[in-house]
Formats: sequence, structure tokens, C-alpha cells
Amino acid sequence: MATAFPKVSRIQYDGVGSKKPLAFKHYNEAELVEGKTMKEHLRFSVTYWHTFRGQLADMFGMGTAVRPWEDGTNSVSMAQKRARVAFEFMEKLGTPYYAFHDRDVAPEGRNLKESNRALDAVVKVLKEQQKRTGIKLLWGTACLFAHPRYMHGASTSCNADAFVYAAAQVKKAMEVTHELGGEGYVFWGGREGYSTLWNTNLKREMDHLAAFLHMAVDYKKKIGFKGQFLIEPKPKEPTKHQYDSDAAACLNFLREYGLLEHFKLNLETNHATLAGHTMQHEMEVAIASNALGSIDANMGDTLLGWDTDQFPTDIYLGAQVMLGILKMGGFTTGGTNFDAKVRRESFEPVDLFHGHIAGMDTFARGLKIAAAIRKDGRLEEFLKERYSSWDSGIGEKIEKRKVGFKELEEHALKMGEVRTNRSGRQEWLENLVNEFL
Repeated sequence: MATAFPKVSRIQYDGVGSKKPLAFKHYNEAELVEGKTMKEHLRFSVTYWHTFRGQLADMFGMGTAVRPWEDGTNSVSMAQKRARVAFEFMEKLGTPYYAFHDRDVAPEGRNLKESNRALDAVVKVLKEQQKRTGIKLLWGTACLFAHPRYMHGASTSCNADAFVYAAAQVKKAMEVTHELGGEGYVFWGGREGYSTLWNTNLKREMDHLAAFLHMAVDYKKKIGFKGQFLIEPKPKEPTKHQYDSDAAACLNFLREYGLLEHFKLNLETNHATLAGHTMQHEMEVAIASNALGSIDANMGDTLLGWDTDQFPTDIYLGAQVMLGILKMGGFTTGGTNFDAKVRRESFEPVDLFHGHIAGMDTFARGLKIAAAIRKDGRLEEFLKERYSSWDSGIGEKIEKRKVGFKELEEHALKMGEVRTNRSGRQEWLENLVNEFL
């Protein structure tokens, strides 16, 4: 097959002083950090939808992307050719994983049978390319938000037939994810929400969503799929309100409906921003419940009110994220998935490499900074000291639930006034972190 990127060779690590645009300055996949290689820590993944299907269109104009390998058709043969292009790109970039929606990799047919047949034809090529390159599927998912049948939602639709079609689509997407050895499967409720409550039975829709996910759990067991189920929170866009609005809302939903043992969260930075949170906050909420499964690596523009999906280049953000991941012991079936797209003005094929190199170097730097902060120990020591009153005495008894209000009142009467609290030292801590940047 003729190369789609004839002027690009395998991207190499060239070191911090390098001026080469197509080279890593910080991501050295074999470099050891806390006993594991960068490649093992970061588990980078390329998204099929933005990288190979995105045309850089927006609501104000048509796409600007120049993709010489495209023939302008939505045929199965074009989808198979595109899959080979995708693996050439990932092989030259050196990423170990990729992720896709079913309708990214194969065209939608006139009916479900035709769509499934098209998907099978492309999965055959994906399987061949995985075997040739060693690149693996991080996770798969079904696109339950683009087609008009899902205008009212999929599993939360007011139309039972839409629920039925979505279930059949997810069944097939799970099967091909399993066939390709996917390490996870993601549920993203793009239209599982509402635009107005005047036409919405919220309780009934939430019940239907839970029933849908329980069916998926049952089918996962039936086919022997061992991958991790993931839910990706997002508060809005395209709906006014999505039911999986942030990490806390997702965890509450999973607990309420008895699903928490079957799911973890796939968190995205730009979604955290839209929810009015930081990625650090969302990660801490998920980690506290042992529910962080994977991340979508991108960032948004705080001056814009939508999901811009920019490649992550914020070193501070990278360090925050990697501190959380190291804290929880690292990924198992998850990874760092670049749910990011180049800007509309960055329309040439080589810009796809520039965007991913920038993101990979950012997270490599974040990993090294996070490891250095942990090795230094001052941040962890400060946190330990700040909560030291809970490690013994009355604090320890409270945490172990050995006392109640009666005993605490007795203790307060003997204690007198609360002893002076210690400073939170926020400014010092922020400057401490800056020492490592």
C-alpha cells in the first residue's frame, strides 16, 4: 500500500535540546519512572473519530481538513483503506493503543443488518493491522448520538424503539470490541439527558438508563468479555443537561442502581471544565471511590463555553493529572486517550503528528514532574501533618466510629476552646509545586 505520510518517519525521542518539529523532547518510551517505563505508565491512545474522521468543520463553516487518502465516498472500501492509514499513522507515532466508535470505523447502512455487515468487513482489517503492528484497542464504544433516531436520546428515549435499536447497536459494538481484544468499553450518554423538563419524565428515563446498563453487564458476562466498563461524564452539549454530568453524579447513579461494582469512570479534562470543575477535582472524586478507570487527554479554552477538544499542552495540568494517576497506583486496563483534534486552521496531515507529539511530551513532562514531587515528599508530608489530629486520640476514635454525639459533647466540655488551627499554606504549596516545573 502506498504510504499516506511519505515524508514522516517513525517519531523518535531526540531530547530536551532538540529543535526538530517531528521529534519527542520529553517522551522517551523506555525511560524508567518509579520502576515502570513511560510507555507502561502513560498507555497513550489515538482516537479514531477526531484523528481519522474529523474534517475540522464547525457550526459556522465546512471542514478544512486536507486528507489525500480520502476518495469522498462513505463506502466500506474507503473505510478499510482509512483503517490502514490509521495504523500507519499510529505506527509512526509510536502509540500502543487506539479507541473508536462503531460508526467511526465503518459506515452506517440502510438497516442494522447492513451496518453490522460493514462493521465486520472493517473489523477484519483492524484485526489484521493490530496483528501486524502490535497496536491494541484501548476501548470501543457505540455512537448513540449522531443519527436522527437518537434525537430524544438512546437508552433514555421517550421512544421504546430507539431504546431497542440502541441495545442492538451496543450488543454488536461490544462483540467487535471483544473480538479485537479491547481492554475496555465506554458508555457516553451524549443525548442521554434533556433540553427541557416540560417534556421529560426524568425518573423514568433514569430507570431506563439503569436497565440498559444492567442488560449490558449481563451480555458482557454471556460473551465472556473481561474488559472494564467505563462511563464518561459530561454535563451538557449537545443536551442542556446530561444525566452523567460529572464524576459525583455518575457515582451516585451507579450506587443507586446497584451498578458500581461493574463500572469505572473515563474522565475528560474538557468535560470537567464544562462541569465547572478542574480535572484534578474530578480525578480525586473518582479515585476516592476506587472508580477511576481511564482518561481522555485534552483541554479546553476557559474563554469559550464549549467542548473545544484541544491537544493538552498545559504542563501544570499534566503534572496534576499524573500525580493522581501515580497516587492510585497507575492504570490497569485504562490509558491516556487523546480525545483531541487539531485546530481548524491546522489542516495538513502533518499537523496530526504535531498535535499528538505536543500532547505526548506534555504528559511525559507531567509524569516526570509528578514523580519528582512524590520523591521530594514535602507535599505529602504537609498533607499528613495537616490531618495528624485524626491519627490518634479523639480524631482516631471518630474515624473508627467508636464515639457518638454524647461522648463528643463530654470531650468538648473538658477540652474548652478549640486549639488554634494551623495555616493551610496555600501560597507556599503552590510555589512548592512550581519548583518542579
